[in-house]
Amino acid sequence: MVSRADVKTGRRRYDRGVQLPRIRPMTPADVDPVADAFLREDWGDRRLNLEFVTHHRETHAFVADADGTIVGTGVVSLNGSAAWIGTVWVDPAWRRRGIGLELTRATIETAEAAGCRTLVLVATEAGRPLYEQLGFEVQSWYRILEAPGLADEAADPRVRPFTDADLARIEALDRVATGEDRAHLLRAFAAPDSTRVFEHDDGTLGGFVVRAPWGGGATIAPRIEDAQVILHARRVASGRDKRVRAGLLVENVAGLELLEATGWTESWRAPRLIRGDPLTWDPTAIWGQFNHALG
Repeated sequence: MVSRADVKTGRRRYDRGVQLPRIRPMTPADVDPVADAFLREDWGDRRLNLEFVTHHRETHAFVADADGTIVGTGVVSLNGSAAWIGTVWVDPAWRRRGIGLELTRATIETAEAAGCRTLVLVATEAGRPLYEQLGFEVQSWYRILEAPGLADEAADPRVRPFTDADLARIEALDRVATGEDRAHLLRAFAAPDSTRVFEHDDGTLGGFVVRAPWGGGATIAPRIEDAQVILHARRVASGRDKRVRAGLLVENVAGLELLEATGWTESWRAPRLIRGDPLTWDPTAIWGQFNHALG
């Protein structure tokens, strides 16, 4: 099927007769060429993430196929009634032709067909006008902070490896914090070597961090003091030669002040956009993400 663009995006109006590449599902065979293209664009090594989204039932990836050459991508993750859209990329030689718009529409249509009532994404400044044209509005901003690893320090012993008995409590804590159902992601990634939980002395769960294979870390802790313990443990585990990242919403004023006072510095920030029903969530309980295509 040939897609055509007849809408105005930014300042340029696309000719109704312009033929665009075919938008189709990404397959495992596409992973290598897409990963190579991302490396050329300084997007980093995303091979593990691409392999995941092409095999996982609740994630759907798309490509723009120009006669066998992949010139664009988009991904949507179905998190219950909410969906995350991300990894929207277009080859520089093919930009300003409406391809990003068509890829985003493909993710939106997939989410809506699955019954998602809320769509969320994190936008670049270049992409933000396109998303706003599609009805997205700025909901908040992420601030991504980094800190060096720590040597010769000990983590709080209450931060321990995950066990299967923790899963239901992790899922419940995550739903309250995000307003989404990310159980499918937590079940996919949670394991003793990838996940740490902070358990209070009375047995209640204070928070957790679940690491994805590509390195992102979904981190949830409703109380600031519990988040501090979890993030400190991450810095200790990383060692002196590595850096640790955290992703906070601007609503978490106290958390941002605490991290900046304890050696964290901002590396970048970006707006979080939303379309559809508002979420019932707690942005101050969110301290890290899997990535900005999954939440």
